[in-house]
Amino acid sequence: TSLLIHLFIPMIKLVSQSSILFVKIIVRWVYNIIVKGDKMLEKLLDLAYDMGLTALYALVVLVVGLRVIKYVSTMIDTGFQKSSMDKTVRLFLESLIRMALKVVLVITVAGMLGVQMTTFITLLGAMGLAVGLALQGSLSNFAGGVLILILKPFVVDNFIDGGGHAGVVKKITIFYTYLTTPDNKEIVIPNGVLSNGSIINYSANNMRRVDLVFGVGYESSTSQVKEIINGVMANHDLIVDHPEPFVRMSAHADSAIEFTVRAWCEASNYWAVHFDLVEQVKAAFDEAGINIPYPHLQVNINKE
Repeated sequence: TSLLIHLFIPMIKLVSQSSILFVKIIVRWVYNIIVKGDKMLEKLLDLAYDMGLTALYALVVLVVGLRVIKYVSTMIDTGFQKSSMDKTVRLFLESLIRMALKVVLVITVAGMLGVQMTTFITLLGAMGLAVGLALQGSLSNFAGGVLILILKPFVVDNFIDGGGHAGVVKKITIFYTYLTTPDNKEIVIPNGVLSNGSIINYSANNMRRVDLVFGVGYESSTSQVKEIINGVMANHDLIVDHPEPFVRMSAHADSAIEFTVRAWCEASNYWAVHFDLVEQVKAAFDEAGINIPYPHLQVNINKE
């Protein structure tokens, strides 16, 4: 109890002194209004007028500045497109420059409103720790964007699988990577997720291999099956000869003999070759009378 008393007594004195000081200020302000009347009011009006003009100028600078930033960003984009700069680097730099210009504009407007640069910088420094803790994810995304830009695990126009999504990379900004899925959906993935996770880049190499498995009945001729599949691949214009196509028996399944088929093609032709082989091999099997087994259910009914 005595400790609490010792703590509260100085606080009570401070509050009482502050209250007395506040009352003195109010009394002096009322006295100035009564005695000096017109001069005091004139000063207040002049102050309000000056502050209003300053705020108006700051607003004009803000609006014009945003327009100028938009124009400068367009000019930079046009200049980058005419250069031989990599598209991924270009989009990242455009996003970074645009944000930097906006930060400079905000600092300029704050200075016009009377905020001292030293005070502004001190305030930013004091807020730095709190903002850093609150924006850990955003800072991680920024760092991830820089890593993606430097290491280049993928670039714009690559087809990738990462962050649980697959699609074509449309742009890489300072915080997010934008993908377009095959069914034309836009996926926005944080850069931190991509830089810290596994990525499958289907466009990294010019060539891709199509892997398929075909099953035929046990009564089928192995050599005939291989000849048919090799013939289909040899007649396909999109399948390359080197590396050469591959057909081998790979398994004795429960109801079928399985053949593993591998064919190489350009990465852009992968799905065309995949679906063509599935269709054309089935048609060739039908024409040659090769049986393709499928599950059967045999039911025996005893009439007794």
